[in-house]
Amino acid sequence: MEENIFEQRTNLDVLHSTVAAITGEIRKIIVGQDDMIRMIIAAVLADGHVIIEGAPGVAKTITARLVAKSIDVKFSRIQFTPDLMPSDVLGTTIFNPNGSKFEFKRGPVFSNIVLIDEINRAPAKTQAALFEIMEERQVTMDGNTYTIDAPFIVIATQNPIEYEGTYRLPEAQLDRFLFKIQVPYPNLEQEIDILSKFHQLASDSPFSQIIAVLNAEQIIEIRKLVKQIVIDEKILRFIAQIITTTRTHKSIYLGASPRASLAVMNASKAIAAMGGRDFVTPDDIVFVCPYVLRHRILLTPEKEMEGITTNDVIKQIIQGLEIPR
Repeated sequence: MEENIFEQRTNLDVLHSTVAAITGEIRKIIVGQDDMIRMIIAAVLADGHVIIEGAPGVAKTITARLVAKSIDVKFSRIQFTPDLMPSDVLGTTIFNPNGSKFEFKRGPVFSNIVLIDEINRAPAKTQAALFEIMEERQVTMDGNTYTIDAPFIVIATQNPIEYEGTYRLPEAQLDRFLFKIQVPYPNLEQEIDILSKFHQLASDSPFSQIIAVLNAEQIIEIRKLVKQIVIDEKILRFIAQIITTTRTHKSIYLGASPRASLAVMNASKAIAAMGGRDFVTPDDIVFVCPYVLRHRILLTPEKEMEGITTNDVIKQIIQGLEIPR
């Protein structure tokens, strides 16, 4: 028994060093934005998708591309536009005259890391095309099912400021994202560091500085280890209390689903593993809840008019519960 515990701790040390290596590669280019980097890596470990929201120019897209560059897997980028069709994302069936039969030509979503830039630019029918692939990692076309090779993660970006020519993401799709990351502007010192770093790069591409430190097989093995992270019964109850409270809270019109409970659990395991621990603490739960819940709950119109945010309500819910120790 003791030998197994020691072996698990050693594996966590390897995981911790791998995460540090990926973070180090990204920080060659990105200044600040530590939370965004940390949560994208956590999503990769927890087998979840991420939506990144922030004003133009705060490094949403480049950070996602740098994460993909630091991992040796297939990467594709899809720019969502109002005229984009589902077949442009998923693929289409075409007739092959050589074999006199129809064949399925796979779209760009058949990759390992898929960056969807400005996801709210495409109409509802194109957004809906992602439902099956994000949840079940497969595409059904003309009665045939095509599976996606693991690992598979969608990193989507959207601009919260500009609403002209955009389409609101349906709640069913938002619920399929493990995290929603809100990216702020850098402070003065970080802005100076950005100018200095890109001045030194001169004409070099920032992506030429990045080397891959992880491959697909290693990600799959690390994910197996993350799933084995210990979580106490008291902490599971704490998660359930948070989620069920969102369904009865007076400020919330639509509460979180059981999928949110699983998301909090899986995310907290990833955060614990990234911290070198083989067990989840209540602090892990408190940390991940805003990222997991802010896009899954809807406030009442009255609270929105008062300027209350989902982050405020999530904080209020957690403060009203007894945190297990």
